[in-house]
Amino acid sequence: MGTDGGWGFGMGIGMWVFWILLIVIIVALVKMVGPGPESSPGRPDKSPMEILKTRYARGEIDEEEFNRRRHELEK
Repeated sequence: MGTDGGWGFGMGIGMWVFWILLIVIIVALVKMVGPGPESSPGRPDKSPMEILKTRYARGEIDEEEFNRRRHELEK
């Protein structure tokens, strides 16, 4: 039954400040290390023709589909 200042957790203001600063530092580090906007899914690094060629090379589409889409891109 000590005096904990009414916090109920036994932590002083210093401990609250410590944990808040720690969380802010961790969030900042994650943002610095994480991928930037240049690698976002909305901005392709390759042209549509390069993507088509890559998909054909991987076997994702057959020759007929490749030629059909290539023709559409060349219009």
